Amino acid sequence: MASGQLLLFFFLILSAVTLWNFPSSVVASLPGSWEILVSNAGIASMHTAVTRFNTVVLLDRTDNGPSRKLLPRGRCRHDPNDPVLKRDCYAHSAVLDLSTNAVRPLMILTDTWCSSGQFLPDGSLLQTGGNQDGFRKFRKFVPCGPVASCDWTELEHLVLSDGRWYATNQILPDGSVIIVGGRGANTVEFFPPKGKSVPFPFLFEAEDTQMDNLYPYIHLLPDGNLFIFANDKAVSYDYKAHKVVKNYPPLEGGPRNYPSAGSSAMLALAGDYSTAIIIVCGGAQYGAFIDRSTDRPAHGSCGRIVATSPDPTWEMEDMPFGRIMGDMVMLPTGDIIIINGAQAGSQGFEKASSPCLYPVLYRPDQPVGLRFMTLNPGTVPRMYHSTANLLPDGRILLAGSNPHYFYKFNVEFPTELRIEAFSPEYLSADRANIRPVLEEAPEAVRYGEPFSVSMTVTLPVVGIVEVNLNSAPFATHSFSQGQRLVKLAVAAPVMDETGRYKIACMAPPSPVVAPPGYYMAFAVNQGVPSVARWIQLTA
Repeated sequence: MASGQLLLFFFLILSAVTLWNFPSSVVASLPGSWEILVSNAGIASMHTAVTRFNTVVLLDRTDNGPSRKLLPRGRCRHDPNDPVLKRDCYAHSAVLDLSTNAVRPLMILTDTWCSSGQFLPDGSLLQTGGNQDGFRKFRKFVPCGPVASCDWTELEHLVLSDGRWYATNQILPDGSVIIVGGRGANTVEFFPPKGKSVPFPFLFEAEDTQMDNLYPYIHLLPDGNLFIFANDKAVSYDYKAHKVVKNYPPLEGGPRNYPSAGSSAMLALAGDYSTAIIIVCGGAQYGAFIDRSTDRPAHGSCGRIVATSPDPTWEMEDMPFGRIMGDMVMLPTGDIIIINGAQAGSQGFEKASSPCLYPVLYRPDQPVGLRFMTLNPGTVPRMYHSTANLLPDGRILLAGSNPHYFYKFNVEFPTELRIEAFSPEYLSADRANIRPVLEEAPEAVRYGEPFSVSMTVTLPVVGIVEVNLNSAPFATHSFSQGQRLVKLAVAAPVMDETGRYKIACMAPPSPVVAPPGYYMAFAVNQGVPSVARWIQLTA
């Protein structure tokens, strides 16, 4: 047995002995449940985003040969430079209707392999970069209702100043989007374009022989600057003046970004819009990518930092599992689910093994040592090129997993065309009586504006009902670009003569707290969220 395989063997044995050698009865009692929504979507979604019409955009690359879903008759993509199909009549993007689970093919013209994206204030999805003919492309998808026929549009009059492959997008308080990094692009630029790209030396400093500065983690801070994390380094970046205003201490444990990816999220704090706490969890060992070592154990360390502190330091703790390619999904409650990924190897085609089937719940309000809870395991490996997104009904949508150059099915970890949903414990039947129904909410609110929502619930309300706003991020490569949860200031619910509870709320004070756009508004009663209504935040 090779040394790497031996190390992985002992790592997995240790995990089994200490935590995961559960009897089947114990596994069955772990929180959460799974369901298959679509048995064959035809698309292995590398990039996934939920729209305000309760549809889901699925997006793969265009140059990996035929998918398993045809475009409508008479529609084909013609590309003489495509290495596989010069005339391509297969869909490489699709839209899922959550009300029926029907999948409609979409037409994407240029290569979106390892590209980036972000929703704009009007609810349209901006998509940037990719590979080959998509390297400098802007694209837009204007979502529509399930019965309409909206599709992708190439913004032919615009081009990226630099090619962007493995870049990250973040919406800004003014509604524009910053596009950061990418392979060979240690720069930033904007949409709408603001001239040439601007050098960002931090990305060069964070680069190593594996290029672990790709798909940097970006979070908008309460002071308007950006927390940007790449490899094991982080800075606060003033994107207006194009200067670093704070250097954070390195995060121990090795690289955390592509191709050694863990994941990252910013916590939501009730009643506090001035503090930002960032967590970064998991990752591959340095060298696993270069060595193509599929059996080198991932690490499970997490760093948590108060990014707005005058003297910030990383607080370290360990997840129950070592994990790479795990997706962090912000729940309406403020907890985070870490789901998908593998326990060994790195990101890349056929570079990982030992899929991590157990989701983990991260409870930020608990003390160190009590924050993680292991959840009910799935059965479908979700490894490289898989995604996870919060749905308006509170479930988590799981899509994709294609650790191969082309669609392959007769292999150990096949291309995955099934779409699943994971239901957290708050959706269990024994909590149905306290699950609220959000009956009324405004379609749009202005910053700092008071407004109210109304809800019903079977059992009487006890205590405060939260009203929380979840953004709709662009999920790809273990990071949800633009993910954000904002806990609103609310008053105690008051029952009216019809039996409904009215809740007075205050909109976020500024677009620095929550950039303009559409959010899923959830009422949360005793830790159980309603089905969301979409609310647009406007100036």
